[in-house]
Amino acid sequence: MATSRLTNVVFLCCALQSVAQTVADPAKGRGFIGYEDKNSGHVTVDATTKEILESGLTTVFLPIIYIIVFSVGLPANIMALWVFLFRTKKKHPATIYMANLALCDLLFVIWIPLKIAYHFNGNNWIYGEALCKVLIGFFYGNMYCSILFIACLSVQRYWVVAHPFSQVKKNNRIAILLSLFIWLFIWVSTTPLYLYRQTAKLTDPDITTCHDVSIVDPENVFESVQHSYYYFMIMAVLGFLLPSVVIIAAYTMLLRAVGNSMTDGNAAKNRKKAVSLIITVLVVFLVAFIPSNVMLVVHYALLSNGFVNNAYGFYITTLCLASLNSTLDPFIYYFVSEDFRDHVKNTLLCRSSRTVERMRVSFSSMKYSKKTNTYMSDNSTTQTSSC
Repeated sequence: MATSRLTNVVFLCCALQSVAQTVADPAKGRGFIGYEDKNSGHVTVDATTKEILESGLTTVFLPIIYIIVFSVGLPANIMALWVFLFRTKKKHPATIYMANLALCDLLFVIWIPLKIAYHFNGNNWIYGEALCKVLIGFFYGNMYCSILFIACLSVQRYWVVAHPFSQVKKNNRIAILLSLFIWLFIWVSTTPLYLYRQTAKLTDPDITTCHDVSIVDPENVFESVQHSYYYFMIMAVLGFLLPSVVIIAAYTMLLRAVGNSMTDGNAAKNRKKAVSLIITVLVVFLVAFIPSNVMLVVHYALLSNGFVNNAYGFYITTLCLASLNSTLDPFIYYFVSEDFRDHVKNTLLCRSSRTVERMRVSFSSMKYSKKTNTYMSDNSTTQTSSC
């Protein structure tokens, strides 16, 4: 916890330093602000913006990160969804939340090739305004959807420990209703992203950007960005801050419940599981969600006041890192569900559900020897427990 606090302090100091530089030196850069020529419809940007758009950061580093996200996230989330839907017989609330989280990640990952092509093409968007809006909608929808389902999982883990004998069917109904509400909320909350322009046709360099350049009127800066400003400020509260508070509260109560409700023998084991899950979620937030959401607030707060964002390179990097949640979420499934670990193992070994059940029945009828790490039947024949 001390390390996470130190990381947050360092990050906030960097953000505040960039703001201070912004106010002190307004001529240093325009933070990807563009001015549109009303006659031609083309957008003019300054030398700093052009430099970043043509730099290795946006044309090499960012697409490499997205390639990693796509290469890992696509098979991992397809397998997770397959396990939750077809290999898990007993559906629990945690399974419902994890299946929805995997679907959320998968719906974002399938659009990443467009993002990769965009950056490798020199940040030149050639797929039209409509597809740009779809990509941006799925990007932010995935981020906020992931945070909300992780919050639900966190509360669910506490509830299982604190109320182990609660009715599963009733809890499943609640989980399904909550999941439907989250999807409805994400659908409604991402709608504003489709209502205003996301692409900008630049004069120099001769490219069309997607969500990278904010077109402003120098005489009415706030009016030019007010839709984006209000949207991301509201989502910072509803989609990030409030779920984060819920997650912190849930894990605090979880650790307390683990220590109080278990016997001495089980307490250490369950506390270890709880701590592993908390660390995994903490890593997801430190890498993917905290930097991107903080920089979103900083960026649009600066734009709305007509200030310069000299940390724009850092800002777009944090947005790229936010996509890593699609590759980190399967680790949450790993620590939440022991069944998930077993099903993944059996799926990778190409074992059918019937084969797994036969093995379970076969081994359950034998006596296990710790000395030889084997199962022994009544007729003295042995079978190894390894796969």
